[in-house]
Amino acid sequence: MTHWRESKIEGHDAWIGESSQLLVCIVPGLGAKAVSLRSTRTGREWLWRSEKALGNEGYGSPFPNGDESGWDEMFPCIDACEYPLEPWQGRTIPDHGEVWSLPWEAHNTGSTLHCQVKGEQFPYLLEKTYSFTADGTLRIDYSVTNTSTAPFSFLWAAHPLLEVQAGMKLHVPNNLDEIEISYSAEERLGVFGDRQPWPLAPSSGGTVDLSVTEANEGRFAEKYYFTGKAETGVAAVSDPATGESITFSYPAEQVPYLAVWANYGGFGGNYQLALEPATGRMDHLGEAVRRSEVAVVAGGQVYRWHLEVSLV
Repeated sequence: MTHWRESKIEGHDAWIGESSQLLVCIVPGLGAKAVSLRSTRTGREWLWRSEKALGNEGYGSPFPNGDESGWDEMFPCIDACEYPLEPWQGRTIPDHGEVWSLPWEAHNTGSTLHCQVKGEQFPYLLEKTYSFTADGTLRIDYSVTNTSTAPFSFLWAAHPLLEVQAGMKLHVPNNLDEIEISYSAEERLGVFGDRQPWPLAPSSGGTVDLSVTEANEGRFAEKYYFTGKAETGVAAVSDPATGESITFSYPAEQVPYLAVWANYGGFGGNYQLALEPATGRMDHLGEAVRRSEVAVVAGGQVYRWHLEVSLV
């Protein structure tokens, strides 16, 4: 049995969904972000929280000026940029996209929580519906409706910032064995566009195993995308010390790319990890369009995908 109930988190209206093994807390007014994803079986909290007060500075504000924590939706881009195509060419898209800093509408249907938001600069409706498909599995069904007559190109990526510790393991589809650097603090793995083997990558300090989380004291931070499309949409993080894991499953046809944000103290002093299934590659929408590695929804049409999160 799944229960959704209204709550308050640091003064913000929230919805809590709970099964016998998993609890999730969503704050509609803050981009419909998840601020908690917890195993009710073990008590483990998987989402990282900063010491900042929960909140952001509103639409168009830089992501680091907010709480920088939990699970946000990045859409229709990640890097701040200008839309590259007509009829909206030149329109500015904020850092981490439009929707993370906008209030969403939320409606509890009993067994599900439905959230939606309209674009500020572009004619779209982004929707997501939370449900539980099993006691330990949360499903999120997404759709973006293009309310214009022109095609709309977009990047979407999940941004679940995970609470980690040294020695945890990253698991990605078997066919993904090369990465492309989007950002690397002090250029440890190279500069934007450099490619490296995965998981064992040469770095400025010697070979690093990217499939194992590093210690906070290292002060490293990297964002990279796998260069290939995933044959199967499954990625996970496991903790050998406890036997627990978190697994993300998604349709590889609609969500063909996977990125990793590994921040081991090297950016803002934060210690966090994110596995980011994505509809495009890389973080800059113009670059994704140039490479034809971007999702497109035709005028008047709907693009659908989903994401399942399982805790063990």
